[in-house]
Amino acid sequence: MSNNSLLIYNLPILFEILNEIKENFNFKIYNINKNYEISKIDKKKYKNFIILTNEKNQIKNIDKQLVIEKFPIEIFSLIKKINIFLLKQNYNFQSDIKIKDYKLNINSREILKNNIKLNLTEREIEIIMFLYNSKKSETVHNLQKQVWGYNSDLETHTVETHIYRLRKKIDEKFSDKKFILSSEKGYSL
Repeated sequence: MSNNSLLIYNLPILFEILNEIKENFNFKIYNINKNYEISKIDKKKYKNFIILTNEKNQIKNIDKQLVIEKFPIEIFSLIKKINIFLLKQNYNFQSDIKIKDYKLNINSREILKNNIKLNLTEREIEIIMFLYNSKKSETVHNLQKQVWGYNSDLETHTVETHIYRLRKKIDEKFSDKKFILSSEKGYSL
């Protein structure tokens, strides 16, 4: 399921039309009206979102907004605009993820701190992002299951080896032994 969301602001007829064909989209759609407080958008619920509206309903000081200037609009043209907007936004998000004192760029597979860059592998980024998105320490089993896709209780040291190498890499480049923490409950950032 996609993490992309389209919030249709004060255009109920457009929402009804898109809602009828929503199975064809790679984003979820939501209807919001003027009574909805835009400033209180739940970013955890909507993840990567945009607000679709028209010129009359345009919201001041909101940058995640796709404003359609002319209606009627061809439905395929509208969907194309929405997808392009979401792709650009997702790319920008992946270029600037703040983790502790670091900036992670998934697109270029780099982590930066104080203008010092370190190249990462795709798996290292997956580990960092999984731990970053986790609210608690993650066990080796959870890392195996979620990052590697292992779904068994086989004894393996793959996770520990990758964590060890990633910690070593970060320590050598940034002199930071505490980027990934370990405890009896597992690993965390």
